Amino acid sequence: MVMEEEEALVQKIAGLAAAIGKLPSLSPSPEVNALFTELVTACIPPSTIDVEHLGPEAQDMRARLIRLCADAEGLLEAHYSDLLAAFDNPLDHLKLFPYFNNYIMLSQLEYGLLARHVPGPAPARVAFVGSGPLPLSSLVLAARHLPAASFDNYDICGEANDRARRLVRADEDLGARMAFRTSDVADVTQEMSTYDVVFLAALVGMAAEEKARVVEHLGRHMAPGAALVVRSAHGARGFLYPVVDPEEIRRGGFDVLAVHHPEGEVINSVIIARKPVPMDGQGHAHAHCAVVSRPCLRCEMEARAHQKMEEMAMEELPS
Repeated sequence: MVMEEEEALVQKIAGLAAAIGKLPSLSPSPEVNALFTELVTACIPPSTIDVEHLGPEAQDMRARLIRLCADAEGLLEAHYSDLLAAFDNPLDHLKLFPYFNNYIMLSQLEYGLLARHVPGPAPARVAFVGSGPLPLSSLVLAARHLPAASFDNYDICGEANDRARRLVRADEDLGARMAFRTSDVADVTQEMSTYDVVFLAALVGMAAEEKARVVEHLGRHMAPGAALVVRSAHGARGFLYPVVDPEEIRRGGFDVLAVHHPEGEVINSVIIARKPVPMDGQGHAHAHCAVVSRPCLRCEMEARAHQKMEEMAMEELPS
């Protein structure tokens, strides 16, 4: 029965992938939006499917689909970044982005996991690798959870960074704390050692070997004690985003502290890791710095509420 359900799911997703692949453009439109909504709806429910063990034909389909999703996501973000930039203060209108609430919940989840597994003083410097033209994760983290930290947002596309800069131009606080750097993360070496936390976007290194190279590079250049937050996917959500094996994070030079697979609206899984701290001759560890303070009571209440919503959503799913 389970195998039949999995085969039916793969066939459904393959049909949607074929339809998406035939679209003349992936720019936002009613047809594009409808197909991707149907795709996400098919992939969201909990599934026993392991996308890493699909046959060669299904693996090829999945790889093509993830790239189509990445292209469509980039075009969607660019579209809304341009729309928001037309306002006097773009940050007052972020709710216009249809998936803004997902970023609120994902950032809340990531911050809560960091605070639980890597406690310590609040970070002073944060890097977000793969920030894109609409850097909602950084904006939400900076405004709601890390109000004193500076953020360096890295993207390989200069045009994406130009769009992102326009969004913070009218906000004195975030404009001062947000920098946008056009660079391949593989070229960032010494600077990487200055960050307390590095976030790695889901679509940086879409193939497993590419992701492994990025993680290995971060492992070489991040400071001991610094935290790494990696976005992954689980179950059928692996048709939307790359799946990151925690063992790859360990091989890259990190201790994996937590792997969390949400089952509600938040699509991405989250891996929390930390670069080990070398011990001195007396058995004492010397870290670059501590990482994240305990969340405030409001954040903890929000995190519990988010977990409860996910549990309720699970109960409402048909058996």
